Amino acid sequence: MPNAEDIASELRDLEALAQREWSGANPAERLGLKSRYLGKKSPLNAILRGLKDLPDAERRTIGGLANETRDRLTALFEAAESSRASVAATPYDYTLPGRPHPRGHGHILSQTMDEVIAIFYGMGFEVAEGPEIETDYYNFAALNFPPDHPARDMQDTFFLNDEHLLRTHTSPVQIRVMESQRPPVRILAPGRVYRNEAINARSYCVFHQVEGLYVDSDVSFADLKGVLVAFASEYFGPLVTLRFRPSFFPFTEPSTEVDISCLLCRGRGCSLCKHEGWLEILGAGMVHPAVFAAVDYDVNVFSGYAFGMGIERIAMLKHGIDDIRLFYENDLRFLRQF
Repeated sequence: MPNAEDIASELRDLEALAQREWSGANPAERLGLKSRYLGKKSPLNAILRGLKDLPDAERRTIGGLANETRDRLTALFEAAESSRASVAATPYDYTLPGRPHPRGHGHILSQTMDEVIAIFYGMGFEVAEGPEIETDYYNFAALNFPPDHPARDMQDTFFLNDEHLLRTHTSPVQIRVMESQRPPVRILAPGRVYRNEAINARSYCVFHQVEGLYVDSDVSFADLKGVLVAFASEYFGPLVTLRFRPSFFPFTEPSTEVDISCLLCRGRGCSLCKHEGWLEILGAGMVHPAVFAAVDYDVNVFSGYAFGMGIERIAMLKHGIDDIRLFYENDLRFLRQF
């Protein structure tokens, strides 16, 4: 029959083993240790049942040691149960590995805007910004749109009151810059613009533009063509060719619309270019003398060119997108492609 000293040593070894196993176990494993060390068939319970065979003095001593061991193990295992209850009370299991968060990226329109700006920035243009709520003067009058001018009908406008409106183009930024700065002026005016148009696959009530302006002495139409050819080659690729067609804008004279050879058929004709071989990308021209007069620039000294393009349009052309509404519907299946 084991003596009291052997039983006391066994109790110490039993508690030490339980402590080691508890420390090295995960929460799920810890929950099973309680029945192993405190259940009916546990070594501790066997020691307690054997106390009746000990002399009275040793029974009291070993019984006290066994009860203290049981109390400490009970406290240890109850901590595991408390941890399980805490986890069950919350929607999180802190033992699971972390869930990676997918990295986002810029919207396709933001990417396109940044690419366009970067190309012209490399040519010496600086970005200028202006308000989206404009006055009639900056949006129309200073750009050679008299009150009864039929060209105003080209742009259906959101009027806020008799004087203020949502800008229909970023050209007002050009007027504001020229009012505050003497030539040379070489700026880009990117931003959001608004027109009261029916929403369909080709038009939307809000879209983005990038307009450029260069004013200095001896600026020619040839300078304008060189800049636009360089931009098209950089953005659409070196195989693209440009076509300049006469057009009309109140704030430029002469004015032109610029086409690129179809990116899909390379000018042979297909459904994308409506079998014409060309795709319109922007409008441009030499700054009208009336615009210079509005900002007090001497037309005998200075000349300049301006151009403007729709970001949605060139993004649609480059990526083969056939519906402008896709840019604004926030469908992740579409956005993740870019």
